[in-house]
Amino acid sequence: MPIFAYRGLSGDGRSVSGVIDADSPRTARGKLRDSGIFPTDLAEEEAARIKEKTGFSLLSRRGIPASELGLLTRQLGALLGAGVQLVDALGALSEQSNRASVKRMLSQVRERVREGSSLADALAVHPEMFSDLYVGMVRAGEQAAALEAVLERLAEYSERQSEFISKVRGALTYPIIMICVGTAIMAFLVTYVVPQVATIFQEQHAALPLATQLLLGLSALITNYWMLIGIAILGAIAGIIFGLRTPRGRAFYDRTILRAPYLGQTMVRIICARFARTLATLLASGVQLLPAMDAVKAVVTNSLLRDAVEKSREEIREGHGMGQTLAQSGLFPPLLIEMIRVGERSGELESMLERVADNYEREVSHSLSQVTTIMEPVMTLAMAAMIVFMMLAVLMPIFQLNQIMQ
Repeated sequence: MPIFAYRGLSGDGRSVSGVIDADSPRTARGKLRDSGIFPTDLAEEEAARIKEKTGFSLLSRRGIPASELGLLTRQLGALLGAGVQLVDALGALSEQSNRASVKRMLSQVRERVREGSSLADALAVHPEMFSDLYVGMVRAGEQAAALEAVLERLAEYSERQSEFISKVRGALTYPIIMICVGTAIMAFLVTYVVPQVATIFQEQHAALPLATQLLLGLSALITNYWMLIGIAILGAIAGIIFGLRTPRGRAFYDRTILRAPYLGQTMVRIICARFARTLATLLASGVQLLPAMDAVKAVVTNSLLRDAVEKSREEIREGHGMGQTLAQSGLFPPLLIEMIRVGERSGELESMLERVADNYEREVSHSLSQVTTIMEPVMTLAMAAMIVFMMLAVLMPIFQLNQIMQ
């Protein structure tokens, strides 16, 4: 059935917008009038999207941020807990949303639910906003008649993921800014300032110090062959991107990351934290272990660890324990393996996974904080050393020339 986007006026004169399912525009207008809405603009959904893309919405981000998704999920759970019907709750969330894409999505979900579809099936139509993990948990909640509780867990999960990602980004922001600023300053000095000073040295035909010769050589290389250097850099980036899209290239990259002295351990902790948190949330929501293991692969970004999870899932199907099968890969840390084994023996696997997720998130946050604290003075000293080198390389010949002239 076609979906129409509409704008109109409600019975009390307020401006409203949304989408509605109907066989034709005439039927859509009739359904809107029956619901107390007088349409002023009506267009089929595909045409409405094309119309939107001609404006600034073309630059908008697809999907929905994890923090906003968590808030939306929590609000939906709160409305259902207060006794509000699902269709009315979706309508209320649609009206209060300020993001056009979210408003349209909620309106579409509401219309599908009103037509008899389950909430999970209605959400599955929007994979750019709701992952298979999210949809699967909602489906499990509907089947177990515990949708409110599942939405609460999903909200907590989304909020924790958003908070964890924000911590990681916050820890990396300063080093990235320092690198970008330092690179820009060095590029400006080497490509503009140094060539201006080099003409003075060339006119005097004076013997130059080694540092000055190196700096002038670097400046000449960049200014004369900047186009070739740019092409080489772009080619290298394109080659790396292409290589990462191949199975062998991705496996090589993931293996290299895991073997890196500090980066490998941090990456494993991040992945294990997401793996444990997601699996605990799925199991606590009533999802069986095998389907949960299949869904949790989406949050395991390292291909080697993901293959280990898939192999563990196959061996669990044959009757083996999860802790035992994950330990065989040799990739997962001992703490995670031991906590899983304890959880399997005690029947409290969900709580053990939650504990290990909390532990790894704290470790990652503390580790990144330490690295950032160390990197700030190190990068400052490195930038200072480069600037001092350039100053000496430029000023030493000037001093020599001054002495000769005297």
